[in-house]
Amino acid sequence: MRLNLVLLLALLASSFYLVTLQYDSRRLYVANERARAEANRLAAEHERLVAQQRALAAPLRVQQMAQRQLQMRPAHPGITEYVTLATSVVEPGGQP
Repeated sequence: MRLNLVLLLALLASSFYLVTLQYDSRRLYVANERARAEANRLAAEHERLVAQQRALAAPLRVQQMAQRQLQMRPAHPGITEYVTLATSVVEPGGQP
């Protein structure tokens, strides 16, 4: 009789443990799937942002913005100013 009671308690304990493990397994599976979905969403957003960055940094667009917003224009020899530095010769005594 005592052995039957011990076996019944062992059966009940293992049953509860099995149910708990299944619940945890399902909970972790759902969390894993949510994390994968979030990773896929972030990867797609990253690709979109990289494409947007490439479009914004295109040389033609940068040139157009420089001309329109900063009123810049291409340099050519007619408007180029050359700056020369006046150099002075220093004598060994320290006086120029």
